[in-house]
Amino acid sequence: MNVILVDDHALVRAGICNLVNQVADFTVVGEASNNLEAIELVRQLRPHVVIADITLGDESGLDLVPRIQGESPKTRVIILSMHASEELVAEALRLGASAYLLKESAPNELEIALRAVVRNENYLSPSVSKKMIDRFVRPATVADKQLDILTARQQQILTMIASRKSTKEIAYELDLSEKTIAAHRAQIMERVGVRDLVGLVKKSD
Repeated sequence: MNVILVDDHALVRAGICNLVNQVADFTVVGEASNNLEAIELVRQLRPHVVIADITLGDESGLDLVPRIQGESPKTRVIILSMHASEELVAEALRLGASAYLLKESAPNELEIALRAVVRNENYLSPSVSKKMIDRFVRPATVADKQLDILTARQQQILTMIASRKSTKEIAYELDLSEKTIAAHRAQIMERVGVRDLVGLVKKSD
């Protein structure tokens, strides 16, 4: 899996490059320090993944997301940020980012995010995920009213999904079968009209 790094600090790129190259099946094939260089590399290399810092000097890595999708629709974008604000996370997801990874994350989270996005899944750092799910469990908010159609059990499962628990883990903790948990998850997504947790985040904005 080919990866392009976008960060305006050479030492930061070197550190991330080292981490990516330690992950089996992933290789950094290009580095850019700004949006223009990044888009040119995407045109040339059509990478599987772009890891972009949210702050690139006077530019924003968020601006890259729709441009990358326009040039290479199959390329997945991981936004790397020191900011965990709900607004920035929601904006990144709306623009089409597949993952939002905090710089304070443990190094192994980078591998988790990489493997998730190439499976066409989404990944949020745990603390970010908790903040976003809080938007749905706070009572009396406009966004949360969409969850009124969920049963108490479904809301419980949704919270556990947002905490990155697997179907197997949820089934064990709730003393239910994995098949039952999978059925609940499908019903949750169907009732709110989205396909995954990130879709729920987008739906609330």
